[in-house]
Amino acid sequence: MSRIARLSDVLINKIAAGEVVERPASVVKELCENSLDAGARTVRVELEAGGVGRITISDDGHGMSREDATLCLERHATSKLRELDDLFHIDSMGFRGEAIPAIASVSRFTLHTAEPDAHEGTKVMVEGGGPPTVEAAPPRVGTVITIEDLFFNVPARRKFMRQGATELKHCEEAVVRLALAHPEVGFFASHEGNELFSSPAAEHDPRERIAAALGPASFPHLFPVEERRLGVVVTGYLASPEYTLPNARGLYTFVNRRYIRDRGLISTVQRAFQDFLPAGRQPVVVLHIDVEPAAVDVNVHPQKMEVRFADARGVQDAISAALSRVLRAAPWLGSPEEQAANPQPRDAAHYAHAVERFLTRAQEATWGAPLPTAMDAPGPDGSTPARPLTPSYFSPNGGAQGSAFPGPFQGPQVPGRSLGFGEAQPQLNEAPPPGYFAALRPMGLLGSRFHVCEGPGGTLVVLDPHAALERARLTAYLRRLEDETKAPPPSLFGTTVDLSLAAVKALVDGREALLKLGVDVEPFGGTALALKSVPAGLESVDPRALLEALSRALPPRSAPLDVTSLAEAVRVMACHAARRASSSPLTDAQLRALLGELDRADFTPPCTHGTVVVLEMPLLELERRAR
Repeated sequence: MSRIARLSDVLINKIAAGEVVERPASVVKELCENSLDAGARTVRVELEAGGVGRITISDDGHGMSREDATLCLERHATSKLRELDDLFHIDSMGFRGEAIPAIASVSRFTLHTAEPDAHEGTKVMVEGGGPPTVEAAPPRVGTVITIEDLFFNVPARRKFMRQGATELKHCEEAVVRLALAHPEVGFFASHEGNELFSSPAAEHDPRERIAAALGPASFPHLFPVEERRLGVVVTGYLASPEYTLPNARGLYTFVNRRYIRDRGLISTVQRAFQDFLPAGRQPVVVLHIDVEPAAVDVNVHPQKMEVRFADARGVQDAISAALSRVLRAAPWLGSPEEQAANPQPRDAAHYAHAVERFLTRAQEATWGAPLPTAMDAPGPDGSTPARPLTPSYFSPNGGAQGSAFPGPFQGPQVPGRSLGFGEAQPQLNEAPPPGYFAALRPMGLLGSRFHVCEGPGGTLVVLDPHAALERARLTAYLRRLEDETKAPPPSLFGTTVDLSLAAVKALVDGREALLKLGVDVEPFGGTALALKSVPAGLESVDPRALLEALSRALPPRSAPLDVTSLAEAVRVMACHAARRASSSPLTDAQLRALLGELDRADFTPPCTHGTVVVLEMPLLELERRAR
């Protein structure tokens, strides 16, 4: 008896579904790509339960006949390929004929379509890969596909699905990627009646589509890039170094209008920006790479997320040239005439990079073991002289960094010199001595942001106003929270904000905690909230961003409303207050007031970012570096 058996079509399709349909976002991607191949000018995506419950994709493309509607459910049935050579000249989004049968095998699948000017449409229903039910339906424009109960017949796969909010985010990102690749097509996505993404066709100004995807704040920072070489065309937009993100979410690369996640392309973009961005920040770039279909193989990944170039080096060189040309020209600084007339304002990249170099060199000069100098040469007895003292960091991080010992650590000492502030515990945020900040003498502004001061004993002190403001606001909010007899002062503030359903529920459930923090919200119908009051310092912040962040920071309803449970929410408020207040340089009066607040601030509780408030470098170290 033969030990090898031919698998059934149902099992084959389920195996294919494991490769093609990873999660609801995979279904959204595959079906929307089919809509684009059908010539759709508008694509609508409706979701329920994060896409696991239901996904509906509707388009206004050319639709299908009854024969094609039935045939598309068969594996490897496609209108994109006919011969072997076609595989090496692919100019469509789909081509394998695997997606629809794979999706239908793990869901309750319904397709409603009709050809243009047809008097009768077609409706096809499949449950879990079973035989299709085909019936006549009213004619319609384009195609509607509904996927219900994804993975209902594959419970082992369904249990690996993330929470609904996570799957929903992946679905939204799938729509955003397709929308960025096709600005001439209108994309609309909603979840249980709530709008997720809405962007009409924007073929005349693709920046509108990018702003719809990344937020309207990105629009004024976008600048076009273009590079044309033999066989490679690179176009798109980059955001000025003033607009960055803490992660690579804003980095999109498309090859022949297909979103590609290629390490080589991403590394090329990051290298182009490496001299313009500080550590920990990522650029915002939307790049379209157009090459001859024969020069790129898109059939190397089940989900078509990776490609193989015939000339990968040439593509990377074209990208590097396109980005570098714009970055060197720095168009965000204005025309050359404007730059010459007003040379003072510099872009964020210049001062961020300058400060980053300063901090890095200061660190290397003290505890980073630089190349030996004459001072490091061993003495006659073989001993090595004590190195100069380290720069002093004290940040809102609240505790020793990288140390398991809570007690003070006595660092290296120079004979005949007493330890200055922060030098005995260079990595511990000990409280500054009384009057330390008031004794600083402001000397100027570095890069329109960082304040340079002269400290006690001739030390050089660089102050980050955002971190300083965040520390001061955190202290003020915590002290007011600890003093239960002191009610938060009311603010003359009022606005309505439309939020996600999850955020509204969290904020309404946590209204008692919000009131204790000085934030007063009320339901305003649907997913809108009326924001009636906020603590001092938060009147001018973005109310939507603040409430979204607070919805994730509030304690559970069963938690006691004390300083411990509300600490995360207080950190969120302090960060938002500082972000708004530090968006423009501080005046002398504001800087003096801030220094006074820092003298009264508590440096023990951690802040959201844990960024450095000041860096202090002793005069002795500066003299050594100048030799």
